[in-house]
Amino acid sequence: MSTPVRTDRVRAWLLEGLSDMAGHQPGPHAKPAPATEHQGQRWWRVMCLTGVDYFSTLGYQPGIAALAAGLLSPIATVVLVVVTLAGALPVYRRVAVESPHGEGSIAMLERLLTFWKGKLFVLALLGFAATDFLITITLSAADASTHLVENPHFASALQSHQVLITLLLIALLGAVFLKGFLEAIGVAVVLVGIYLALNVVVVGDGLWHVITAPHLVTDWTSGLTAERGNVFVMIGVSLVIFPKLALGMSGFETGVAVMPHVQGDPADTEDAPAGRVRDTRKLLTTAALIMSVFLIATSFITTVLIPKDDFEAGGPANGRALAYLAHQYLGSGFGTVYDFSTIAILWFAGASAMAGLLNLMPRYLPRYGMAPHWARAVRPMVLVFTLVAFLVTWIFDASVDKQGGAYATGVLVLMSSAAVAVTISSHRSRQRRWTASFGVIAVVFLYTTVVNVLERPDGVKIGACFIAGIVLVSLLSRLARSFELRVTGVELDPMAARFVRDVASRRIRFIANEPGLRDAAEYRDKIHQIRADNDIPPEDDLVLVEVTVLDASEFESALIVRGHVLHGRYRVLSLESSSVPNALAALLLHVRDVSGCKPHIYFEWTEGSPFANFLRFFLFGHGEIAPVTREVLREVEPDPAKRPRVHVG
Repeated sequence: MSTPVRTDRVRAWLLEGLSDMAGHQPGPHAKPAPATEHQGQRWWRVMCLTGVDYFSTLGYQPGIAALAAGLLSPIATVVLVVVTLAGALPVYRRVAVESPHGEGSIAMLERLLTFWKGKLFVLALLGFAATDFLITITLSAADASTHLVENPHFASALQSHQVLITLLLIALLGAVFLKGFLEAIGVAVVLVGIYLALNVVVVGDGLWHVITAPHLVTDWTSGLTAERGNVFVMIGVSLVIFPKLALGMSGFETGVAVMPHVQGDPADTEDAPAGRVRDTRKLLTTAALIMSVFLIATSFITTVLIPKDDFEAGGPANGRALAYLAHQYLGSGFGTVYDFSTIAILWFAGASAMAGLLNLMPRYLPRYGMAPHWARAVRPMVLVFTLVAFLVTWIFDASVDKQGGAYATGVLVLMSSAAVAVTISSHRSRQRRWTASFGVIAVVFLYTTVVNVLERPDGVKIGACFIAGIVLVSLLSRLARSFELRVTGVELDPMAARFVRDVASRRIRFIANEPGLRDAAEYRDKIHQIRADNDIPPEDDLVLVEVTVLDASEFESALIVRGHVLHGRYRVLSLESSSVPNALAALLLHVRDVSGCKPHIYFEWTEGSPFANFLRFFLFGHGEIAPVTREVLREVEPDPAKRPRVHVG
């Protein structure tokens, strides 16, 4: 007896908070609560929440830039900053206007595409978004462990245990979310404030050493000239190298995702949150400017002050260039403080990414019918994401350098999709100047993405694995949930309600009719055929029911039932839905509940292969209507005595 009870308790704990709400509801981290401590924060405080993702890249970005560009790193970083301020920032400022509730660029593209092509495209983008967020978790944990094992106080004891330490950090992150991730913004403000202050000290000290030793700059410029020639060659090479530095642009998607936390103005409404949009644009601009200054300054001092060989794999500056300078010039004590500050913000960047995953996946997959029922609960999803992060860490051996390509791919794909989305949106709004500008930005990001994929295919391989996994699980889930009711509510217009009241005095009989010409002959022949096949007395009333499929790729929707009297004598109920059988089942159950009578519905057999008809139902909402309608009813109402009756002639 104890084992089943224990199992039930574990299951109840895992599924705590699981809701049977409609799939169109956002995930547990996405839906704004009516009044909590997380809501209504000043924009600069919310900036710190996205800043743990954005600013924490300073932990590894200077080292990656030095490995990719060598002495050219500062100039290549200037190119990165120009693309950030002139490209990514305008794009996401526009995204903030178009998706003021934190939906992001994926939702913008979803609105522009319809039917299955839109769903599959969104699933592909979700795969790259999963790559972005999951690699944020694993790369940040790997870099945090690098700062720990390279610290002179712990190096001898921990040097050979980096993978284990990384796995422990990821496990700790998962444990926090299993317990419950509550206040985030307050913690983020403290971490970001301390981290940026320490970086100001490191950068200031580095610049002081450069100023007081002029030969360092002379040596750098001489080496750069000997290596690259004139300034035009340097700029050209920087443009080619730039995609390898794309990690420095991460954080914009997170910046839009945290929009619901921004306070805005008292006059803001959910439909018109003008103050929230304005303050979010301030958030994005301020974060981009702060990061741009740090990127240029840190790339310069690390390139000038750190020997090139120290950036290589296994070198003391690999993955921790600024920490190297902190220990080298400010002493072991300050360096250790800097290490732990970096570890904290990198770990919290993983927490931000985990929250992003828990927000993103439930926002789309349940609404598409492409997630198991338990995917609406937080804890099972945390376990899934944690296990995947373990696998990625093991595959890449907890290496920051090896994961950089995958991270950059996820970031660049999302930025490219955002640029394309705002370009299309501007075109539809007939804003020609902005359309041209965003079009150029989209081309730049697409070029950067392609170059990054060609040079570092690991990212697209991982993204393809996530896409394949998401699509496979989604289709299997959609298949398994095909016989759910899939209707969030039923509403009868006055004429339809009158039809139901009229026939409820006798036996309620509906005829399922696939609309054709909708002329008098069609309805006369249909009623005659159904009466003959089922021996229905002439005095019994019959109401025809017609379902028009609008978008079969949608999974759940509300059902509006309209009543019509056609050709002066035929009563017809018209429904619009994504699936004929599910709509008919929902109507029958609703009529039973409002009338207290068990309705009957009559079908004719559908011609053709049962398998082909099932595929038609799965993909297009049509097919073998009668048996599927009965199966949906059986799933919803297990008691045969209460179940509406299905007749097939």
